Amino acid sequence: MAVGSKTSRLAAGAMLALASTPALAANEPSRLDQVVERKVLNICTTGDYRPFSYRPDGANDFVGIDIDLGRSLAKSLDAEAVFIQTKWSNLLADFKSQCDIAMSGISVTLPRQRETFFSEMYLVNGKAPIVRCGEVAKFQTTEAINQPSTRVVVNPGGTNERFARAHLANAQIQLFPDNRVIWREIAEGRADVMVAESVEVKLQEKLHPGLCAVNPDQPLQYGEMGFLLPRGDTVFKAYVDQWLHLTKASGEFGRIFDANMK
Repeated sequence: MAVGSKTSRLAAGAMLALASTPALAANEPSRLDQVVERKVLNICTTGDYRPFSYRPDGANDFVGIDIDLGRSLAKSLDAEAVFIQTKWSNLLADFKSQCDIAMSGISVTLPRQRETFFSEMYLVNGKAPIVRCGEVAKFQTTEAINQPSTRVVVNPGGTNERFARAHLANAQIQLFPDNRVIWREIAEGRADVMVAESVEVKLQEKLHPGLCAVNPDQPLQYGEMGFLLPRGDTVFKAYVDQWLHLTKASGEFGRIFDANMK
């Protein structure tokens, strides 16, 4: 067989494979068109993560940075924002089965990227500890925290738990299911440290006298946040990315962020 003929067949096979990839199927409507047609934007969110997504006990509505951004995105589509509560351990499954987008202070990770698209990054937000204020000097580094005597409390199913399992395996890792009140475990002496996103620990420091964030502007691990989008839907991703760019350029993003950090 001639080399040119073999190369042509390989190229043709590669093109056929690409054309048959579900994520690129030309006959599938974009989620963008579906949202515009139904006039509803279904948004998965956890409701346990201030300042991004929070739903107090007994409240009907969510509040937070990502909640306000979700309403802004829906408005730009002439649609209603409908928030669907999920848990970190079920985030990907619920997103795929029920939602158009997930907005909840979600860290960009490669395992998540394998199953979904992410929007453009909208916040750099690495991991930082929060402790009782009298023990800030004691827990300055990962190595200082990663000791058998340290009680690390963590909410299950998300990147906080993964960070603790990967970097704090020598410490006593305690799972606590309710991320809304997990901070009490430290304040009331049942745990010593929680490692979470730097923006979150900065806010919790304000909300809980006696708790202090440890070097939140110099986090233990680099991190980015983005919105989960359907894998392969480049049309919808392009729209969300452009909307996000414009909200930042207009100052709307900054106003939403500042309002939720008080």
